[in-house]
Amino acid sequence: MAKTRKPNTTRKPPVPADSHADIEDWTRRVMPDLHPIVKYPDESICKTIPGLQYAIKWGKAYYGLPKLGWIIEMVAYDVSMNVVFLGGADFDPPPPLGDTDRSRYIKLTTLEEAQGPEIRKWIKQAGRVPGWK
Repeated sequence: MAKTRKPNTTRKPPVPADSHADIEDWTRRVMPDLHPIVKYPDESICKTIPGLQYAIKWGKAYYGLPKLGWIIEMVAYDVSMNVVFLGGADFDPPPPLGDTDRSRYIKLTTLEEAQGPEIRKWIKQAGRVPGWK
């Protein structure tokens, strides 16, 4: 039987930090083949959204803003990574995957996918849409 994921409303959010150091450490520990795929969205998020706070919890990287909460979550697996937009249901258009709560995500397996123009649009929208508080 598959284990169901608890909704964010029943989970305690990560403690924010102003330092990007924990994210950098997390990036170094993902599978080597995923380094460029993880690094590109991280850099794009940091360049696009000013005033970010960061956290690592449950083996995931979180990006947030004090007024909007946690807005982006990155999860690395063995051969792919997911970029979860925690308010993605409110985007125009929303990311294609996910149907629980307000979050939507994309699965990346190549650097070309990570560099796609739609990802930059979603990152910009994430900086304006409330996420998980």
